[in-house]
Amino acid sequence: MGLVIDIPAIVANWKALAARAPGARAAAVVKADAYGLGADRVAPALYAAGARDFFVALASEGRAIRPLLPDDARIFVLSGHMEGADLAGLVPLLNSPEQFFRDRALRPRGPFGIQLDSGMNRLGIEPGEWAAIRAEALAARPALIMSHLACADEPDHPANAQQLAAFRAMTEGVTAPRSLAATGGILLGPDYHFDLVRPGIGLYGGEPFADARPVVTLALPVIQVREVKPGESVGYGYAWTAARPSRVATVAAGYADGLARALARDGKLTLWAGEHAVPVIGRISMDLITVDVTDLPDAPAALEILNARQGVDDLAALSGTIGYEILTSLGRRYERTWL
Repeated sequence: MGLVIDIPAIVANWKALAARAPGARAAAVVKADAYGLGADRVAPALYAAGARDFFVALASEGRAIRPLLPDDARIFVLSGHMEGADLAGLVPLLNSPEQFFRDRALRPRGPFGIQLDSGMNRLGIEPGEWAAIRAEALAARPALIMSHLACADEPDHPANAQQLAAFRAMTEGVTAPRSLAATGGILLGPDYHFDLVRPGIGLYGGEPFADARPVVTLALPVIQVREVKPGESVGYGYAWTAARPSRVATVAAGYADGLARALARDGKLTLWAGEHAVPVIGRISMDLITVDVTDLPDAPAALEILNARQGVDDLAALSGTIGYEILTSLGRRYERTWL
């Protein structure tokens, strides 16, 4: 199994999104191991391209890449200062009064940022709480004040303007750098850009950045090709029965590798042999997928499920999820190659 990750494409996507917000610093979100594609490869490449601000979900993720980046790189931790977290060399984004007071007690001189809740009701200091601690928090000189948009991938959603207004109201008069926009927010336009933008999914070729360069190619090796007679069935539950003399290829991947059973539920999933699309048949099992290759001139050595023709969002649409989940679910059994 071969998962090929195009690092120059990630860099190109970062530069393209940075160019959409020329008045702001462009950070890079590399949480969840750079969305499953290898933060140890992605973060240094983006640093070389000019990124100096990186966002991770957990302190442990930040510690993993801290030795790989020069001292002038800042690594922000979106979960903030959780109890017992090792934040050496990191910048927690404090998301509650409790976190703020814990952080100032334990790291009185350590850099920190503030995450505000502008309406998503997930993480962040709420307006009333912020009013109570704002003066003390600002006096401690936060490195960043940020919030997060809930509906940025829907440009016409009224929540975008509501959150923008709330964030402006909560940060009026603040001199610390501010950040509201991730990938979707960048695409909403300059009103949302503030001082720093945080591209994430767009770096890795996913929506809503429609102009992103494809980043991943995933080829699945063929274990066996067999002849199937009319009336014979294939796989669990005999979910597919041959209507003609058929050749069926079995490839080495399945739901244990992040290719969910739901991908094949409507019979629309295809794999690719060069320019030729071939249908997945039957059910996806833990380690195996069966494919009808009858119409191919030759038995293939491998079949692609992710490429420039069929990206992560195409797979997501088939299984009723989002491209983020497809990327971050790609299993550890794939042999990874970084271009």
